[in-house]
Amino acid sequence: FRSFIPGFFCLFNLPHKHYGNAYQEMATHYGAVIIPARVRKPKDKAKVETGVLVVERWVLAVLRNCTFFGIAELNEAIRVKLAELNNKPFQKLEGCRRSLFETIERPALRPLPAQAYEFAIWKKARVNIDYHVEFEDNYYSVPYQLIKQEVELRVTKSVVEVLFKGRRIASHQRSFEKRKYITEPGHRPASHRIYLEWTPSRIVNWANTIGPNTALLVKQLIESKPHPEQGYRACMGIIRLGKAYSSDRMEKAAARALACNAVSYRSLKSILKNGLDLVDPEPEAPNIPVIQHQNIRGKSYYTGKEGVPLC
Repeated sequence: FRSFIPGFFCLFNLPHKHYGNAYQEMATHYGAVIIPARVRKPKDKAKVETGVLVVERWVLAVLRNCTFFGIAELNEAIRVKLAELNNKPFQKLEGCRRSLFETIERPALRPLPAQAYEFAIWKKARVNIDYHVEFEDNYYSVPYQLIKQEVELRVTKSVVEVLFKGRRIASHQRSFEKRKYITEPGHRPASHRIYLEWTPSRIVNWANTIGPNTALLVKQLIESKPHPEQGYRACMGIIRLGKAYSSDRMEKAAARALACNAVSYRSLKSILKNGLDLVDPEPEAPNIPVIQHQNIRGKSYYTGKEGVPLC
């Protein structure tokens, strides 16, 4: 098993830094020690490389010209060839791979843990001023005292755990929707706001320095959320846009977003990025009265409400 671990590392190739903790968790779960092979040193895992070569020759090469119509059929063929390979006598040693396993390796094996190993992704994140952390376009709350602190996320297929200095401080059911806030009421500060430099009134006051349209957009954005803090992230994005674009463009873009009922940071950013605020709005179509005549069929004719067949 010790020779298998370096091969596992190379075979699955886990270069992402967030997988290091997951790899360690797997080793701890199974009571194994990880000894990674050095880069470009195949002799560090010679037994693994040799085992792969033997399987390629005695299993894959034999089945390369066969046609299979399902995974079950393919697995059955591999199972037969693998049994033949394990029972094949050694050329220079007594016995075979099967007898070697039964006499030496099986007695040394430990029983599998009662609970199956669950893969987890680890990721570092920084707590936003709305006391939420982001993972895959969803936002999970943490105690508001940790605003601006760096935390670690441990994410499984069903749970998102937040750790601070090695201690779990929040746990949420994982959501696979997009742009959803998962908030624990106990994480929110008293009076439903954060005691830092940014408050809803300060954000609206800042927007007023740009113009009334921007202020109205920010106000509607905050009021559209179940809790004001959930709109802080989008408002901070609008503040960053205010540093990149002129007040005149921000006002025109905000007016266009309000007219389209697109009250969001993404919509405002898209309008500015594509220059839609510089385009004059299309004039409204004149209100021309509908002509009433006995030879003109109305819309009710095509909906079958006049008793006239549709075909």
